[in-house]
Amino acid sequence: MKILLLLLCLLPCICLAQKQTSSPVKQAQKSYNLANQYLSYRLYDKAIAELSQAVILDKNFTAAYQQLGDIYRKSGNYSKALISYKKVLEIDPEFLPLTYFGLAESELNTGNYANAYEHFNKYLSYPGLSAESKQKTGKYVADCSFSLDAIKNPVSFKPVNLGPGINSKEEEYLPVITADEKMIIFTRQTNRNEDFFKSVKRDSLWATAEYLSKEINTFNYNEGAQCISPDGNYLFFTGCNRPDGLGRCDIYISRWEGNGWSKPFNIGGPINTPGWESQPSISADGRTLYFVSTRNGGFGGYDIWKSELNNDGSWGIPLNLGPEINTSYDEQSPFIHPDDESLYFSSNGWPGLGNKDLFISRKLFKDEVQAGWKRPQNLGYPINTFGEESGLSISSNGKLAFFSTNQKGGFGGLDIYSFELPEAMRPNTVTYVKGLVFDKITKEILDAKVEIINLKDGKAIFDDVTDPETGEFLATIMAGKSFGLNVSKDGYLFYSQNFTPDLNLINKPFILEIPLKKIEVGGLVILNNIFFESGKYNLLHESKTELQHLIRFMKENPSVSIEIGGHTDDVGDEKSNLELSENRARTVYDYLLSNHISADKISYKGYGEGLPLNDNSSEENRKNNRRTEFKITTK
Repeated sequence: MKILLLLLCLLPCICLAQKQTSSPVKQAQKSYNLANQYLSYRLYDKAIAELSQAVILDKNFTAAYQQLGDIYRKSGNYSKALISYKKVLEIDPEFLPLTYFGLAESELNTGNYANAYEHFNKYLSYPGLSAESKQKTGKYVADCSFSLDAIKNPVSFKPVNLGPGINSKEEEYLPVITADEKMIIFTRQTNRNEDFFKSVKRDSLWATAEYLSKEINTFNYNEGAQCISPDGNYLFFTGCNRPDGLGRCDIYISRWEGNGWSKPFNIGGPINTPGWESQPSISADGRTLYFVSTRNGGFGGYDIWKSELNNDGSWGIPLNLGPEINTSYDEQSPFIHPDDESLYFSSNGWPGLGNKDLFISRKLFKDEVQAGWKRPQNLGYPINTFGEESGLSISSNGKLAFFSTNQKGGFGGLDIYSFELPEAMRPNTVTYVKGLVFDKITKEILDAKVEIINLKDGKAIFDDVTDPETGEFLATIMAGKSFGLNVSKDGYLFYSQNFTPDLNLINKPFILEIPLKKIEVGGLVILNNIFFESGKYNLLHESKTELQHLIRFMKENPSVSIEIGGHTDDVGDEKSNLELSENRARTVYDYLLSNHISADKISYKGYGEGLPLNDNSSEENRKNNRRTEFKITTK
């Protein structure tokens, strides 16, 4: 009796096994068996051929249709998978619970969200599903719900092909653009080899793209997944299987040296490991590198990490961006905008329209210190679709997004397009300052050190040298914040300036010509970043960086003596202004003394309102007249 009961319990399984694997047509069964042998060797094309033959010979062979659907689905051919799964259900609606899962996943990845939602829930209704199956299916149900709502609320999306200067019959993708939008670097694949190309904008049109550099591109290895610093001087990229690599794919860097790119070098550990590191994105100040890795310590799949640059030039131990960004699925293609607060990336872990979608997350601050990341926002439909979207980069002003797609009407394969980013998905407003440094007398181009400081926190947002060939520099700056600029070169007086970009004039970047004067007796420097309380002589915190520059200048030029001069506008009486100017000059003098500058090298004097730079007819002019400066008295 016990044996009989056991057989009765096993009967449904036995019948199911026979229903899955057998056909009354002997030749059909033979093809099916042969297909399974091919599958064990991963010969999928041959397996498909045999299974196709099996269903021709036996049109009711449900197991063969199921197997065909599974192969097509796992290889990404969802439209053919749909046909096979529907045939299974047509023959036997209760053949396998997994038929509904396979059908629903194929519908999700072809944009049929309503049917996918129904069929995923049908699959969930079956008893005995594993916790893993329930979790994955629940994730897909959330995708369907999100997608149905997103389609009802589309965002503006009008992609524009960048034209024949950039796009060709080959595959072009992964575009990155400089802050002034004058140069774009992208990857082009020809004969299965990936190389970098660049194009410059002339009269609003992109010129014919050129091979980037023989120093960077190779015939033997693939170069791709790159980012460029906003000034166009540093290129980070991914190189795979190179002789100097630490793992399968590593991150490399090359610098523009005035007339060409330097030989790239592997940035080494702790960023690169024996594993896989790729898809770098550098912050505008060059001090934080975001990248993708499969290293241990992540949340599963591909995760986004970051590393901070140490003061000695080495990279710090990478930190995972955490569960606010990373999921147990894949997060890739990070792009940190020059605002240093908006991170764009692709993911198939957060609710989306299928495959990988594009997202934005913004830094979360507490007491002006980053305390994590805000929950990622999907960029919406039709920017995202049931296909894969990735490789997005954003212009510095936040209006244009650049990406690649194989839309109809292109030049062949993947082409690069731009589109206006919906306002809700734009980063914080950023502009740029672009300068040319030269000798004031000879007009000779100078390679000088340029530093731009956020005056509020004293942190450098740009610290580099000018292009040795052109004397130019370019740096992004955020609107609504105040910045100090300092330009210096051995043998010259340094240059000081400050600016606060106006949110209403953000389309007008700062274009500066900076003439440096050689150190000569009588040479004068206006210390534009020395600040006092109104009507008082207490130094404000924002003055510290400028004062440190002055201290450094004195230490680097020990034979130089200077006079600190204080000046005011004409508001108030002349006697009070003279006293205020002298007290302010004395305050700077005392600061220098407290920082070990010898008293025989410095003096101070107040000039009151007696030496104005401009008339006092406007607030702007009066602001220019209220100044602190130093003058070379001996050299």
